Amino acid sequence: MAAEDDAERQRNRAMLYAPPKEAGRRPSGGGMRRGAAGISTGDAQALMSQMAAEDARYQGRR
Repeated sequence: MAAEDDAERQRNRAMLYAPPKEAGRRPSGGGMRRGAAGISTGDAQALMSQMAAEDARYQGRR
């Protein structure tokens, strides 16, 4: 879409390259930091320990 003047062109550029509105918000979840997968660090560590225990069980170790 072509702008008719420089002011409109600047407004269009500002709108197109502005950060998303939710970028300034704090993540939900009680202030817990979430990773890229959307789970907290504690949840990821618990999942990893469960996986290690299950892996050990399948390999015959307890």
